[in-house]
Amino acid sequence: MNSVLKSMLDKYDIKSTTDEINAMKEIIQEIVLCGLSRGGFFKEAAFYGGTALRIFYGLDRFSEDLDFALLEPNKNFDLSKYFRFIEDEVAVYGLNLEIKTKEKTKDSNILSAFLKGDTKEHIFIFFPNENMENSSSFKNIKIKFEIDINPPSGAKYEFKYKLLPSPHQVRLYDKSSLFAGKIHAILCRNWSHRTKGRDLYDYVFYLSKGIKVNLELVKSKLIESKVLAPNSDFTIDILKDLLNKKFEEINYTDAKEDVITFIKDSDSLNLWSSEFFIEITKSLEAEE
Repeated sequence: MNSVLKSMLDKYDIKSTTDEINAMKEIIQEIVLCGLSRGGFFKEAAFYGGTALRIFYGLDRFSEDLDFALLEPNKNFDLSKYFRFIEDEVAVYGLNLEIKTKEKTKDSNILSAFLKGDTKEHIFIFFPNENMENSSSFKNIKIKFEIDINPPSGAKYEFKYKLLPSPHQVRLYDKSSLFAGKIHAILCRNWSHRTKGRDLYDYVFYLSKGIKVNLELVKSKLIESKVLAPNSDFTIDILKDLLNKKFEEINYTDAKEDVITFIKDSDSLNLWSSEFFIEITKSLEAEE
């Protein structure tokens, strides 16, 4: 096995095939970030979302997607110009992954692409001694990355550094701005077909760490989603009321099923209920 991949794997406590696949996907995500950094991507964009929280701030669950936002709106932004940097980076480690773009929906602000590869092939690269008896049931590796080309105003940024797979720098939303994005997802994501328990899990994580929310960014996002009128008053108490109404609507059984495969310890999910989330929301604070 490549020595860099071995070093990256050493931080994981792997006890099952699911653990192996989650670790493999996360390492590929970090390799992608390194490639984007080499290509100068973070001069134009910032990393945010659950994977950013996982990789840079210690979120204790795995996350599937890579989410980015431009620093300044640019309707003509070309995501594909960075693909060769990603392809070159993954090839260094012997990975056979293909990037495909998803056709942009008319009037959408989101550009999407997928990194795809054969799971069995890559399990052997990362875990050469693995017994692959159940390999026929594996789905192909699929890592989605999206970029908001017309982001709302109000985000704050910081730079973080990683030493593996090789030293690189990533611009990402600061913790309060990441929290703003998560709260917006809870309030505005369409959960009619899939209850996103991962959003709720992350919400608990933010509050448990005493992270305050970037209220300006939440407001900008809610205006963009037409939840608020542009000139509306917006305070932390108004935000708490919006959240509490949402918490009363959620199917918590479905929410638990969504997140359970991404976490090690599911006992904390036993507390999940509208009463639990309304109570912990009392501690939510806005960043000064």
